[in-house]
Amino acid sequence: MRRSSHTVPEKPLELNRSVISTQPTMSDSKLNIVILAAGKGTRMNSALPKVLHALAGKPLLRHVIDCAKQLDPAKIIVVYGHGGDAVPRNLAGQPVLCVQQAEQLGTGHAVQQAIPHLDLDATTLILLGDVPLISAQSCRRLLQQANDGFALLTVVKADPTGYGRIVRNATGEVQAIVEHKDATEQQRQIKEVNTGIMAIANAHLSLWLKQLKNDNSQREYYLTDIVGMAVQQGVRVAAVQAEDESEVSGVNAKQDLAGLERVYQMRYATRLMHAGVTLLDPFRIDVRGELTVGRDVEIDVGCVFIGKVVVGDNVRIGAYCVIQEAEIGAGSTIAPFTHIEKAKIAVDCRIGPYARLRPGTELADSAHVGNFVELKNAQVGTGSKINHLSYVGDATVGKQVNIGAGTITCNYDGVNKSRTVIGDRAFIGSDTQLIAPVTVGADATIGAGSTITKDAPANELTLSRSRQTSIAGWKRPQKKCDV
Repeated sequence: MRRSSHTVPEKPLELNRSVISTQPTMSDSKLNIVILAAGKGTRMNSALPKVLHALAGKPLLRHVIDCAKQLDPAKIIVVYGHGGDAVPRNLAGQPVLCVQQAEQLGTGHAVQQAIPHLDLDATTLILLGDVPLISAQSCRRLLQQANDGFALLTVVKADPTGYGRIVRNATGEVQAIVEHKDATEQQRQIKEVNTGIMAIANAHLSLWLKQLKNDNSQREYYLTDIVGMAVQQGVRVAAVQAEDESEVSGVNAKQDLAGLERVYQMRYATRLMHAGVTLLDPFRIDVRGELTVGRDVEIDVGCVFIGKVVVGDNVRIGAYCVIQEAEIGAGSTIAPFTHIEKAKIAVDCRIGPYARLRPGTELADSAHVGNFVELKNAQVGTGSKINHLSYVGDATVGKQVNIGAGTITCNYDGVNKSRTVIGDRAFIGSDTQLIAPVTVGADATIGAGSTITKDAPANELTLSRSRQTSIAGWKRPQKKCDV
């Protein structure tokens, strides 16, 4: 839904043929989709184009495109304007055509930019790049009513201020859409408003767009004026009311964005609970991607899931964990304040609290990673334990290994990274530094406080310590007094 606030000089409707194709492959369907994404978003107070601001970790525009894809259209055309090529760059690889609206002269002018790329025998569905929660179901309902050539998606709002009113005649037929600034006091009492989402046969659309004028208070070419043209020509304008106001709510300011974020997250939380997940507080979870869950999963408060995350049966996730692009096997427990990124965790593992698993980490069954332990590109075998205050990076850890507190794999020499290999059932004493590349053999024991620079043999004790010495008469330095 658009609320125009700037004034432009009157000038004729012009075509802008600047087109960027990010991926031209299309289907054979007779549906075209035009997404209007040219607005600056002044009230966002940001250099970033409004449609690229993120909701649930994904740009607003991407949400709309994902909805459009579900409808199997022949073409998806994105009309962009403010922000230069930021929008086309963000959509690289998406099945869309990006068409520039160099001057923002209204919604009618924006759709006009797409006309040269539409199929004459198709129907065009017009969506808005800043209305991210629109559903494919509502779009299908709208398209079913567009058989006669024209259908609008409307919504009833308790406070319709700023929105175009749906004007009907005595029999309930749609006669016009009147913008708020141009409406009479009587028309402003109407609660049913235009969402800006509509479906129109292209044969009508191309003709009506050519007839648009900008004789209104904003000096813009309103797309909504085509409703009056349809009525004059005897084309029925069907109106389909949205079932949920939030799905047609637009983002004009950061407050709107925050409000829709909570709507999105609550919807996702509801779906998770319907799938059997126990959420200790459904108002305090953030899913910024795709979360796939098994049975009897429990998630505590404040957890954030980013990208594609897969969680197996009977997993327990403690409070304030951040989990990104990860797989967590059945029966595993993730204790509070754990960060996991691009890691794979097998069944019955225990992680955290305050652990960090970085990309490339893989834990086998029943592995334990405890508090303040960081792993990076490390493979940890079945039943192995790294429970306290350790860094294990670029390492292969065998089965049933015990790594003591304060152990570090020194994997970087300032230029190259090297690997540490620890054999099955090895015991690494506390405060050990393993200087890679180095191998610790199976069943080896490393004495606490050792710095290991050479391979440690299997089945033997290896340690590196100087003899303990006490210096008689030594005194601790004293602080000098100021004179």
